[in-house]
Amino acid sequence: MDVQWYPGHMAKAKRMMQENIKLIDVIIELVDARIPLSSKNPEIDTLAANKSRVILLNKYDMADPKHNELWKKHFEDKGYYVALVNSKNGQGVKQIKDIVYKACEEKIERNRRRGIINRPVRAMVVGIPNVGKSTFINSFVGRASTKTGNRPGVTKGKQWIRLSNKIELLDTPGILWPKFQDPAAGMRLAFIGSINDNIIQMTELAMELILFLKKHYPESISRRYDIETPEIMEELVDTVTVLDQIAIKRSCLLKGGEPDLDRAALILLDDFRNVRLGNITLEFSQE
Repeated sequence: MDVQWYPGHMAKAKRMMQENIKLIDVIIELVDARIPLSSKNPEIDTLAANKSRVILLNKYDMADPKHNELWKKHFEDKGYYVALVNSKNGQGVKQIKDIVYKACEEKIERNRRRGIINRPVRAMVVGIPNVGKSTFINSFVGRASTKTGNRPGVTKGKQWIRLSNKIELLDTPGILWPKFQDPAAGMRLAFIGSINDNIIQMTELAMELILFLKKHYPESISRRYDIETPEIMEELVDTVTVLDQIAIKRSCLLKGGEPDLDRAALILLDDFRNVRLGNITLEFSQE
């Protein structure tokens, strides 16, 4: 399944970020803990060359706990400062201020030697659509300072936010990159809702999710939909059969009693995105 989405406002947002990067001391990049690599914009590495880097594994409460620490170590080994955060309830957010200061220690010391004492650290907050940037900033700052939403593209322009006299944040719109070289990355982004659902064939997407769950989390479907026969989740059973069973269990039926696969697909994807299938990580660190 090939998924691509790069609307015009994202190209404009990228240009805005390029214009403001010279003002920035540190880049705080949010990634989704369920897909840490697929949700990490490769263009940020070029944009942020020679800048201090912080990676926040956001929504870690939705991911598989056994993989969270592996991903944290993965990014730390690559030289990032890393934290696990849940922006919605504020878990892990308080530590970010100290992490930002630590990431900027050399810059702060250089400023001190030049006699620049009270200049605030300037951080650019970046991330893909729907990764939770605005929710993180509101939690970090402690007030509703940005617009938030559960759909991609709520933040349209840049916003400077003063956290204190020591940190200033530049919020930016969520941006993807022009072409996903790995089709699986685009599909994973679609799973978590970072691609506009209106351009996705949702039933096909649901079947791709079933393929993954059958292999790695088979109990998630059988438990959620009370599919009693374990054989239904065996590798040789096709995804249509599984979706059929979900439709029947959720009374998604067409006239004549045929399973409504389209409705069942939307239910499955909604259940995944709202953690009703359990804590699931969609890509695994090799470490």
